[in-house]
Amino acid sequence: MTTVREIRLKSRPTGLPTHDNFETATVELPAPGPGEVQVKNLWMTVDPYMRGRMNDVKSYSPPFQLGEALQGGAIGEVTQSNDPSLKPGDLVNSFFGWRDGFNAPASALQKLDPRGLPPQAFLGAAGMPGLTAYAGLLKIAGLKDGDVVFVSGAAGAVGAMVCQIAKAKGHTVIGSAGGAEKVAWLKSIGVDQVIDYKATPDLNAALAAAAPDGIDVYFDNVGGAHLEAALNAAKPFARFAICGMISIYNATKPEPGPSNLAQIIGKNIRMEGFIVSHHFGMMPAFIADLSKWVAEGKVTWKETVFEGLDKAPDAFIGLFRGENMGKMLVKLG
Repeated sequence: MTTVREIRLKSRPTGLPTHDNFETATVELPAPGPGEVQVKNLWMTVDPYMRGRMNDVKSYSPPFQLGEALQGGAIGEVTQSNDPSLKPGDLVNSFFGWRDGFNAPASALQKLDPRGLPPQAFLGAAGMPGLTAYAGLLKIAGLKDGDVVFVSGAAGAVGAMVCQIAKAKGHTVIGSAGGAEKVAWLKSIGVDQVIDYKATPDLNAALAAAAPDGIDVYFDNVGGAHLEAALNAAKPFARFAICGMISIYNATKPEPGPSNLAQIIGKNIRMEGFIVSHHFGMMPAFIADLSKWVAEGKVTWKETVFEGLDKAPDAFIGLFRGENMGKMLVKLG
């Protein structure tokens, strides 16, 4: 038997999650059965979409169950194997985060090809957040030559990749982020104009000043006031890729919608929400482009790292307080 710990959902949050919503349990793992492997997790990710799974509502992904281990992306090392496709020492990508280790069928895991990148990059820039940025910008928003791109949540894992992909393709990029440190970092990676929304009394005026001729593409990670400002700044036939609306994820009552939504009609704006799981077929093209951009020095990334499984709730709660720059990760082991 191998002793591991896992973090479970103890109760469903109302508003911003607290530590009382989580509990840590110790479990014993038997030796892996036929076709199974045992994995020691090295890294796990926390992501905003997990907040929706803590509610007992029907959505595109089933809710977490009370008293059961939470789920999320993780990178681990195979320690025992009863399947010829994997051997001890292999690195694997899984959806069995929020725990130190686990047994699973080898078919449920993806063997990792690091390609010279650090393993945890496949939870961020080279993983789901990076693909989200790539698919949302190129396919959903249909990026075209000469587009001016506005990105909210620009210093986050997805937003920073959107900014850099657009810059790698030669576009003017405007980003919004909260705080001087995030603003400085975005400028250092080439974002043309950065709005510090925490220091801006009028987001509409700030975006109008940053994009006097308007925006062609809006990549939305925030919703709320940012979506309203983007509608005001949109050029005719602008395209909006709606990836997330973190500003309302912890709302305890329905938030008012944008007061200017009718601009969609007069400006012929196309607004489309999307889920990255519908675009996994783009992963090979994304990894090929990312490898080239990294080699050319056009794409980099930041990570905010919490140490130890016990810190996973802190990392998750920190997402909604804007405590992360780039990808929020938990280092295990």
